[in-house]
Amino acid sequence: MYNRENLILEQYPFEVKQASKGRGVLICDTSMGLKILKEYRGSEGRADFLYRLLQFLAEHGQGRVDCIVRTKEDKTLARDIDGTAYMVRDWYDGRECDTKSREDVLKAIRHLAKIHSVLRTFPDEVPDYLLVQDDSLLLENERHARELKKVRNYISARKKKNDFEMEFLRSFDLFYREAVNVINLQKKIMERNHDVADREGIYGICHGDYNQHNVIFWRQQIAVMNFEKASYDVQVADLGNFMRKILEKHNWNMGLGMDMLKAYNDIRTLGHPEMAQLYIRLAYPEKFWKIANHYFNSSKAWVCGRNLEKLEKFILQNEARESFLHLMEASVY
Repeated sequence: MYNRENLILEQYPFEVKQASKGRGVLICDTSMGLKILKEYRGSEGRADFLYRLLQFLAEHGQGRVDCIVRTKEDKTLARDIDGTAYMVRDWYDGRECDTKSREDVLKAIRHLAKIHSVLRTFPDEVPDYLLVQDDSLLLENERHARELKKVRNYISARKKKNDFEMEFLRSFDLFYREAVNVINLQKKIMERNHDVADREGIYGICHGDYNQHNVIFWRQQIAVMNFEKASYDVQVADLGNFMRKILEKHNWNMGLGMDMLKAYNDIRTLGHPEMAQLYIRLAYPEKFWKIANHYFNSSKAWVCGRNLEKLEKFILQNEARESFLHLMEASVY
């Protein structure tokens, strides 16, 4: 593998001083700064689009992103002798966003708002395969609700039930009802949003995987990494994903939740349609589905105690979660 990596790196216009293994990557100290080499599984067209997108961010005030380095032959991808594609990107040797630090979290939120603002001005046409359909989230939530019923029916039919299964059945009605309520709300919003301008106003290019692992604090600045899942979608999907993960770690602290909303709004104001979309993403009991899905797809003969711990924690947090969501409801109805 070392020889293979050397052959790939020789295709680039820099000298490698030192290299070390990272998680699925090779971290290289080069004559052009820190870079990472990573296998790439997408299309060349997607890689070219990602290159233009990251360059645009870098040229419009967001210079600390993992820009793609082109080869000596001016290509976004390098290939080894068997045709496997690799990509070299900029790397920042900093620390991940500390989810326990309110200051880190709010800085990450404000930075996301800045990135979203810049991405809304990206001039290139977005490829069809990056466009997320209007009903994608609705269809996904409906599928998850069906899967929850499937797990409920499976557990109900079991004669001998373990502690996790008993707890799941006790809490099922509450969270299934939440899922159905969100689905019905989604349908109402889609029915009333006939105004094309309002509909399009909530869309833009999203990071696609904005979380604490991809937000790096580096030399008193913030670097954002791993845009591979970028898509054209409701932009608050990024915000909802980040907020949900942080709030779960903070017992849905209402003060922190409102501070996160304010931090984003201070940079980029969210209108009513976007607040409604954010509410949908936070109100759907995604964590309950994830726990159930993990249980159903694992060995039933041995249920991991961690599943029960996660379920119990989610149930205990639900009162605080509902209190925070109640504050947001005025933005929806």
